[in-house]
Amino acid sequence: MMNIWLWTIGSVVVISLLSVIGAVGLLLKEKALNRALIYFVSFSAGSLLGGAFFHLLPESFDLSNDAMMIFGFLVIGFCAFFVLEKVLRWRHCHDHGCHEHAHIGWMNLIGGSVHNMLDGMVIAAAFMVGPFLGVPVVISIISHEIPHELGDFGVLLYSGFSKSKALLYNFISALFCLLGAVLVLSFANSDKYLEIILLPIAAGGFIYIAASDLIPELHKETSKTHGNFSFALFLVALVMMYFLKILFE
Repeated sequence: MMNIWLWTIGSVVVISLLSVIGAVGLLLKEKALNRALIYFVSFSAGSLLGGAFFHLLPESFDLSNDAMMIFGFLVIGFCAFFVLEKVLRWRHCHDHGCHEHAHIGWMNLIGGSVHNMLDGMVIAAAFMVGPFLGVPVVISIISHEIPHELGDFGVLLYSGFSKSKALLYNFISALFCLLGAVLVLSFANSDKYLEIILLPIAAGGFIYIAASDLIPELHKETSKTHGNFSFALFLVALVMMYFLKILFE
């Protein structure tokens, strides 16, 4: 049990520190930052789909033979992320006028905190199964957090936050990842019911984020060269997650 705590807490601390990745945006020109983001998004989409289909779902079926229950929780996860995005405005507003209102930034922080707490819960549940599942899940989440945190930082700035406050509040929001992990580990017991519930729900969330938020952004790329490279990164991430599955088995 101690190893599970070490793996989990170590992973969520690293992910929480990614909240300061927004500082990188201060060092880049807007055009260069936007160009780099599309590549992060490409890799993130592939790693999230690979994490869902090559790791979370297969492991769910190893824990339970009840396919209807697993797919039911997957749909619940997909719908839950849809509702959370709708209610808490996870998808950042692209109308420049809407950024003039401070409440957009606060809503973004609330949504980010819920998102981060769910990430922590999923990481803890994955490491309860074993490092062979926990490590790929962490890689999937990290690949998503880089463009996510850069986007969050930008929204807070547009909402009127200073650079220092944007970094501080983004970091506080990221700490909810630790809270989610500790809650799962503290109330976990020897049975597998928690993993059976959380793993397919996480798979549904991964699929939703990749299909609804990330892949549509890739279709906005008008340059054939950059578009092909983005798709190549998407495939690289999928292949990487597939071979991680084989490596850890």
